[in-house]
Amino acid sequence: MMKGPKKWRLFALMTALLVFLSGCGREEISTLIPAGKVAQDQFNLLILSSIVMLFVIIVVTIIYVLAIVKFRRSKVGEDMIPEQVEGSARLEFIWTAIPIVLLLILAVPTVYSTFDLADVTAMDAQDEEGVAENLTVNVTGKLYWWEFEYPEQEIRTAQELVVPTGERVYFNLIAADVKHSFWIPSVGGKLDVNPENVNTFYLEFDKESSELEEGVYFGKCAELCGPSHALMDFKVKTLNRENFDAWVAAMQEEQEAPSEALAQEGQEVFEQSCIACHATNAAGAATGVGPNLATFGDRTTIAGFMEHDEETLKNWIADPQQYKPGNLMPNPEEINNGEAFSDQELDALAAYLMSLKIEE
Repeated sequence: MMKGPKKWRLFALMTALLVFLSGCGREEISTLIPAGKVAQDQFNLLILSSIVMLFVIIVVTIIYVLAIVKFRRSKVGEDMIPEQVEGSARLEFIWTAIPIVLLLILAVPTVYSTFDLADVTAMDAQDEEGVAENLTVNVTGKLYWWEFEYPEQEIRTAQELVVPTGERVYFNLIAADVKHSFWIPSVGGKLDVNPENVNTFYLEFDKESSELEEGVYFGKCAELCGPSHALMDFKVKTLNRENFDAWVAAMQEEQEAPSEALAQEGQEVFEQSCIACHATNAAGAATGVGPNLATFGDRTTIAGFMEHDEETLKNWIADPQQYKPGNLMPNPEEINNGEAFSDQELDALAAYLMSLKIEE
């Protein structure tokens, strides 16, 4: 059995560890560093509930300590029986009223925020010319990646969501296969992504992601969806409205052919082996069953979590199951007449994919 001093040492160690870990939050992924109005409202509820719980803990602890000190046997004797208060109307009223008050303190702002954050009536608002007044993004969760469609702008991308700052962005969420959960911890709470129905909500982004250490906010799938659930990440780039409009305009343009010879060779290999699953044009209707690669060279990661460089990309193409088990991307042998890509083909493919950029 652990002795008293050892118990206190363990408690002190855990307390110190808690203090140190509380400072480990990263701005691009921490729920404790709100980066938008939705996140701030939810953070305020978290603080309020924590204060209420701390109040209850303090009150109960004080009563417990007072009872121990006041009625310890060495002071009142072995035969002393405290005054019995059963049937006291005053006490019964107090310990009934206090929980009700605490519940009201929690319930009123919680219910208000729940209805306010679920209000998406402005999603379909249009101006006099029939143009949508607010940005809407259709999000589709797939094994194990995310597709982002901008229906009003008629563009789509994957793995990196790009949104404007300082305004509400509305989302339609649906899954193409199994249940997922859409979550950008720094910007707002998670919401289920179901195969059978569309869930809607909105978020607001206050800060441009270029100011962050990583240059992006981190998004996660928060629903256990398969062996690579933990690797189903996406990134969020936030731009001011002017830069966002410029990004949209660039996305709507036809993708230019690469100028370098190696990248041109990679395009030929891509069109022979990969084009059935992946599109390299962001405009128009969805094509292919895999992620849209129109902005692949602008991304910050490969497959949502790997380093964004050509060597990593070649390793990923050569054996995707090794890095992301259960994903639906076939090995090269399945799409290249039963043969693996040669080193030259892998070099060419990597050069071509890294050339797919729209950002300067």
